[in-house]
Amino acid sequence: MHKSHVLAVVAVTTALMLVPAAAQRGPDNVDSRKPLRVASSDPTSKSVPQTGRRADAIRENLTRVKLPPGFKIELYAIVPDARHMAVAPADDMLFVGTRETTVWIVPDPHSGDEDPDEHNMPFEVKAFAPSLRFKSPDGVCFTPDGFLVIVEHNRILTFSTMEFFDGGPNVTVVEAVPQGQLLPANALPSRHSVRACRVGNDKKLYVALGQPFNVSPREKLDLYKKYGVGDIIRLGPFDGRAREMFTRGVRNSAGIEFNPKNNTLWFIDNPSDGVGDKVRRGEINRATAAGQIFGDQSIQDKTRLSENRYDKNAMPANAANPQVSAGVHADFIGLVFYTGAQFPQKFRGGLFSVQHGPVSRGAPVGSRLMHTSLRADGTADKTEVFAEGWFDNKTHRSRGRPVDVAQLHDGSLLVSDEIVGAIYRIFYAGP
Repeated sequence: MHKSHVLAVVAVTTALMLVPAAAQRGPDNVDSRKPLRVASSDPTSKSVPQTGRRADAIRENLTRVKLPPGFKIELYAIVPDARHMAVAPADDMLFVGTRETTVWIVPDPHSGDEDPDEHNMPFEVKAFAPSLRFKSPDGVCFTPDGFLVIVEHNRILTFSTMEFFDGGPNVTVVEAVPQGQLLPANALPSRHSVRACRVGNDKKLYVALGQPFNVSPREKLDLYKKYGVGDIIRLGPFDGRAREMFTRGVRNSAGIEFNPKNNTLWFIDNPSDGVGDKVRRGEINRATAAGQIFGDQSIQDKTRLSENRYDKNAMPANAANPQVSAGVHADFIGLVFYTGAQFPQKFRGGLFSVQHGPVSRGAPVGSRLMHTSLRADGTADKTEVFAEGWFDNKTHRSRGRPVDVAQLHDGSLLVSDEIVGAIYRIFYAGP
């Protein structure tokens, strides 16, 4: 076991032992506070089929995807309801979140393989920790020392994954935030259940909490501010302590990512529905310090628009401007900074993002992968389409709906697709 893994285990154990004195005067609750061991996979369950007519149809669809010269796209794995992804720090073991009840494991395809570009071998895609009852486990991310964090709609679980990677059958899990304590009590179910997450250099867990409403009623604002609803919060990844608001005025962020060059936090923010095509547009923001205000999408054009049209407030004068503004209805979702060396120089250090696009519009804008180059000062420069073709504008036929983008250790990119239920790999093959 690596030294960093040993230290991380000690950190988890220590965090669990630090129970306030007031809490210790109550009933003995040691069983509820000690780490639990659960099966990392079910040896009796069947893996997701990776061959056959479904795989052939997906590959046929990919022939319609347009990429810059020299790039190719291929089917990486069939993964039902695939959304946000997390690549393990040590290898290409992939964990895929969903908005259902399953987190999927996609193993490293080329462990021990002499040719890292041969990604056509069958996968054993199986459910992770199937004994747990996940509820919309969309958010998945890793700590630098290999702990897997899964953020559900209203709970945060942290897994000690080194046992799994070392070949053991079980993993250790702690509830960083128990079920029902991430959001206010009796919080309304929300379609904005995405809980994108990342761990920063400060070793804090950053989580985006979307607004439950298009525009929150005035009487809810104080409560939501207390919990960080409509914000990005940060807290301890093992015990949920020191929870605080990091940004304000974020209506519905479905993706967050740190720029490794300067540690700035970039995040998606998608706008309110039902306010008209001239107002509704997604954006990518950049937070350079804690406490910044980003004037959520419901107060664009200097006016707060409400479902009931009763709340009209001026946009805060110090609200930060977005780095990237999309076209009407072109909602962003997943994003990643490219740190590899496989792609040509013009793409290195830039930001890749997915324009998801809404399902309600007659001619959706989205279902494509974008690239944003950065200026010398770290701000966004030019945003261009990198990959498109999943949506046919002539026939209005959708052959896929990308969600997230992640980078493998060889410098290629993975793109998840929740409608098709697949992961694609984009790589550079040369001129």
